[in-house]
Amino acid sequence: MNFKKRYLVLILLLISKFSFSQEGVAVYSDYLSDNYYLIHPSMAGAANCAKIRLTARQQWFGQEDAPALQTLSFNGKLGDKTGGGLIVFNDKNGYHSQKGFKATFAYHLMFSRSEVDLNQLSFGISAGLVQAELDETKFVDYDPVIGGIIQKDSYFNVDLGASYNYLEFYAHLTVKNALASKRDIYSDIESDNLRKLLLSAGYVFGDSDRIQWEPSFLFQLVDETKEKTIDLNIKAYKDLEFGKLWGGLSYRRSFDAAEFENNGSVSTQRLQYVTPIIGLNFKSYMVSYTYSHLIGDVKFDQGGFHQITLGVNLFCTREKYDCNCPAIN
Repeated sequence: MNFKKRYLVLILLLISKFSFSQEGVAVYSDYLSDNYYLIHPSMAGAANCAKIRLTARQQWFGQEDAPALQTLSFNGKLGDKTGGGLIVFNDKNGYHSQKGFKATFAYHLMFSRSEVDLNQLSFGISAGLVQAELDETKFVDYDPVIGGIIQKDSYFNVDLGASYNYLEFYAHLTVKNALASKRDIYSDIESDNLRKLLLSAGYVFGDSDRIQWEPSFLFQLVDETKEKTIDLNIKAYKDLEFGKLWGGLSYRRSFDAAEFENNGSVSTQRLQYVTPIIGLNFKSYMVSYTYSHLIGDVKFDQGGFHQITLGVNLFCTREKYDCNCPAIN
């Protein structure tokens, strides 16, 4: 493995451990592209319409073996109180890659006083199969533990979650990878515990005649290592004659710092990045662009992470709720 490859691995371990690709679908900022279902199974079928979302994410354009992720998700109502969904993903990070899917079932309890009053408590479970792959055929440095082959291993896991949507307020709690899953590829260096806790909430201010503002946060806790991060988000929406224009800004920060050598002394750096996002809803279609920029002295590349999301809403069979609740309406 040449120096550049080693440095890439070092940077990924140092400042990208919360989005590393060994946990299934990594938690980036794509949930802000009208896709809370991607991280919260209880949101399957919670909205008025069925939703299809296709996301492509690429880090560090021009760098060989840079991380890339593609996801395709669908969720919608199965009945008056039930919903379902499916996520298919492909995640590549250097010599490591993952492919998999998740199937979701959700149950929704309505406490509304009328058909247009939103007061909904939801529960969801996702079951998924992931195939991890480590390609050792391109390794150039000799090591007795390297077999020089393509190693593959598959594992099963589940996500559990609950959501509460009340008018303009929402909150979500999800446990990702709730089961301990034995995997052999990294058995000597990696724990079987991939469990992660996600907690998010937000509120939409304003009315449809003016700009609507949506502050929110997402807190993440890794069970095994107790590593913690938080996203602080703000989005703005403007209703137009043909649809809705929206944009926002997200700031992610780790509570924990990693140590590195700096001119003979030991320095620390926290994972930090800012993510501007812009999107447009035109009739039943949606498109958005997201750019994430890392903050700090230790960087592999000055370029950031680019993401494009395309979506379409289908089967909008019921009347919209009387609230400014973009994720539901």
